[in-house]
Amino acid sequence: MEDTEVTRLLTRFADGMSAVAPPAALWAHGSLALGDFRPGRSDLDLVALTDAPLTPVQEERLRDLHRRIVAEEPLGGSLHCTYLPLPAVADTTRPHPTWALGEWFERPVTPVARRELELGARVLSGPPPAGLVPPVSDTELVEFIRDELRGYWLPVTAKRELWGRDIWVDAGMLTFARASVTLREGRLVTKREALDELRAQGAPAGVTEDIHRRRYGPPREMPIADDWLVQRGELAREFVRQGIERALGPAG
Repeated sequence: MEDTEVTRLLTRFADGMSAVAPPAALWAHGSLALGDFRPGRSDLDLVALTDAPLTPVQEERLRDLHRRIVAEEPLGGSLHCTYLPLPAVADTTRPHPTWALGEWFERPVTPVARRELELGARVLSGPPPAGLVPPVSDTELVEFIRDELRGYWLPVTAKRELWGRDIWVDAGMLTFARASVTLREGRLVTKREALDELRAQGAPAGVTEDIHRRRYGPPREMPIADDWLVQRGELAREFVRQGIERALGPAG
């Protein structure tokens, strides 16, 4: 469910962007579009379609806009946006200017994001993605997910120091679960459905319920004990590592 803070944030961002580089379209994907959005806990994932590549001046002004939003809006840090120029919309590998996690960098609009746009984009302005963003084939989607598991997440499971943090436990477990469903059934699932997948795969119950409470339960009143942080990280890291190896198979 969306709340008034989210509506105000989206309106402020859309108005601010329009003053710098009026978008041909502005779309939300991810949990906001697919019905699993949790204010204050979910990211606001946006794609802004621009008529032309951003100029250096426009990039600097948009960076300033994002910084102000992060500083002044309670949910500002959760707003992420990739700026996709219309002339490059068919190039699925080309990186584009992006604001996410407090940083400005370049990344492609991935096959997963494009499939989310295809399935259920929320149109904030302009036309819908259909007819503008080329559809993603099932083969392209599966190949991307396998490459992401092999090239990114499997090496991450070797970095024990990361897994003591909530963000890595949540991202690693949920990404693996969502990837498992897509590789097996060809469909994308929400994070809530990913938790069901973790339970079905026999993931450590304490870790799964810890993620569930953090996303859907009341705020935690007491800090997590250090020994549980270490144990949770090891359980999650090992589960994800073994799961990826099974998913990729002998030729992975």
